[in-house]
Amino acid sequence: MAKIIAKIDFEGKEYSLETGQLAKFASGSVLVRCGETIVLVTAVASNDLKDVDFLPLTVEYREKLSAVGKFPGGFIKREGKPSDNEVLTSRLIDRPIRPMFPDTWHYETQIIATVFSADPDIDPDTLAAVGASAALLISDIPFNEPLSEVRVGKIDGEYVANPSFEDRKKSILDITVAGTDAAILMVEGECNEISEEDFLGALEFAHSKIRLLNDLQKQLASQLQIVKREYPVQEIPEELIKLVKDTLQNDLNEYIHKITSKAERTATRKSMFDTALLKAQETFNDNQELLEKLDGYILQIIDEFEQEMMRKMIIEEKRRLDGRGLRDIRPINCEVGLLPRAHGSALFTRGETQSLCSITLGTQKDSQTINGIDPVYQERFMLHYNFPPFSTGEVGRLMVSRREIGHGHLAWRALKGQLPEENDFPYAIRVISDILESNGSSSMATVCSGSLGLFDAGVPLKKPVAGIAMGLIKENDDIAILSDILGDEDHLGDMDFKVAGTIDGITACQMDIKIEGITIDIMRQALHQANEGRLHILDIMNKTLDKPREDISMYAPRFYKMVIPTEMIGAVIGTGGETIRSITTQTQADIAIEQDGTVTIAAANFDQAQLARQMIESLVRKPQVGEIYSATVKEIRPNLGAIVEFLPRQQGLLHISQISNDRVEDISKYLKVGEKIELKLIEITPDGKFRLSLKAVLNNDDGGVSASHSDSHSSHHSSSSYNKSDRSERRGPDRDNGERVSFRKK
Repeated sequence: MAKIIAKIDFEGKEYSLETGQLAKFASGSVLVRCGETIVLVTAVASNDLKDVDFLPLTVEYREKLSAVGKFPGGFIKREGKPSDNEVLTSRLIDRPIRPMFPDTWHYETQIIATVFSADPDIDPDTLAAVGASAALLISDIPFNEPLSEVRVGKIDGEYVANPSFEDRKKSILDITVAGTDAAILMVEGECNEISEEDFLGALEFAHSKIRLLNDLQKQLASQLQIVKREYPVQEIPEELIKLVKDTLQNDLNEYIHKITSKAERTATRKSMFDTALLKAQETFNDNQELLEKLDGYILQIIDEFEQEMMRKMIIEEKRRLDGRGLRDIRPINCEVGLLPRAHGSALFTRGETQSLCSITLGTQKDSQTINGIDPVYQERFMLHYNFPPFSTGEVGRLMVSRREIGHGHLAWRALKGQLPEENDFPYAIRVISDILESNGSSSMATVCSGSLGLFDAGVPLKKPVAGIAMGLIKENDDIAILSDILGDEDHLGDMDFKVAGTIDGITACQMDIKIEGITIDIMRQALHQANEGRLHILDIMNKTLDKPREDISMYAPRFYKMVIPTEMIGAVIGTGGETIRSITTQTQADIAIEQDGTVTIAAANFDQAQLARQMIESLVRKPQVGEIYSATVKEIRPNLGAIVEFLPRQQGLLHISQISNDRVEDISKYLKVGEKIELKLIEITPDGKFRLSLKAVLNNDDGGVSASHSDSHSSHHSSSSYNKSDRSERRGPDRDNGERVSFRKK
């Protein structure tokens, strides 16, 4: 087949879809090109029908580092497991595409998007989503309506489609929106405390751009003769549906009106299934073909019947599964400081959802290096979300799934904008959320526990952050918007809309819509109801802890700063880093040196930091005549004297005449190589050589050394002499040449 191309002008750049040349064995293959970014997307469906009751779809997005002319890091010079960014992008493609398949499509389907060239001004992630839709559209897979995806920013008051990596830094929002011509299907992103109206404006702007890209896909498809695959559609016999409904009508009606826990609902469903199965086996005992499929059929009937009755109850009675009204939030309990050795901790419980959060503060070396096709950078804020199987009362493997990466990233986005600037709080920060119970949005519980935990750790967040998950039931023109949805309401409803933010605006969002026809007015109502719920949750959180602790944990590292002359940076680092490594080994402190001469010392206690600082000061100190130094004898020269090192890499001569008041015949009787002695610098010769004297120290010539030098010299040799009272007297800025950034105890 010859190459077929469709193209449009999109935001001043040519945006094209190509097919017919590459990956022709795939069911559908599309090359997406915009600027110098090129993504190949393939879609393949198996010919074997799987005996499952779900859509077996997998989406894989991969970035070749050759796309930007880079080698993979580490010893193995090939791409390995997908990065978090690749997993997140795979989810952004999967989530809007999955509901577009027929409910009865049970053939294993795989979408693979590969980035072969990456223009730094054009992010490939949204191109991959458009390519996935186009590849499915032109294939024999039953996918009949295109969808597209765009990223939206707002810079200087103007919405921007698909902003570059650099432009996103200047934007007050960064959201990705996917949709068909008729409806928005998915939204995810972060915002700088924007208003609900700004958010809705971004959605309307995104939808206008989505329609342009959908037209591009239709243009490509119109040039092809597409024949969609026929596939068997298994229909449940009407007599079985009637039997199950008649059998369970009363039990199911009582069940949905009874206030129960998640565990009780699970047990009740199991009991109803057993009852229906026994009745069906007795009724259809002569239909062997039907008996073999009874389990799956009955589960599906109960699920659909429960959905029908629950939705009717919510619409007509304004009553929910657990007895709440539409706007009611489940009971909330907050605790902080549960884990004594963690640097901060919090437990957030909302109904049957519970997140235990722990905080770790680290140094610059604990930051994470992000090395993908975007420019390499250091990320000092990390949030890791764990969802063990016991949180839902199940048995399963302990693993980091795509869901866990996605939920953690959403909470990370919600909190990161409220972190203090690195200059004000120079710590690497790790938040761990362990979900201990789950029935409702655990990602939004993570936002709440994370905010409280950061306050407990003494992290000066600008404002506390909370999150809430909203649901929707829509039957024709009747709608019900639900605040703080249960897991069952998510499963049986039409929308899962998570909104996180502060008292002043939205900081992160994630929305998945299962039906078409949700208008901007419905979204506006959902956003304002979410704001009401978020403020309620923030009020409860603030009653527990509404500001950061005055001090960080006694187990967290402390930071100290000093400034050295820029020309002395090399002396502190040493050849191949030898000197700085020696200091860190001896003091157990982490040391970072900036190009402007700023030295940051991170240490577990004051004594370690003080010793590291004194060692650095000794490296950069210029020799001064009249000062006393602790020197090491490096070499004995008979009849001349000794060569001594009195400062790091600074050596001078101790002449034989300056060793003692008595006449010295044999220097070895007075000095030994390696011996440490105190000497006074008595002369710097015109050619830069140093002459020192032991005799001047013995005689205390010129009144000895200055008090300031004596203090420094004493602390250098007696760092362990700083007891608690000594430290408490030094709680202000250090008296010498440095500034103490943080030296606090709980």
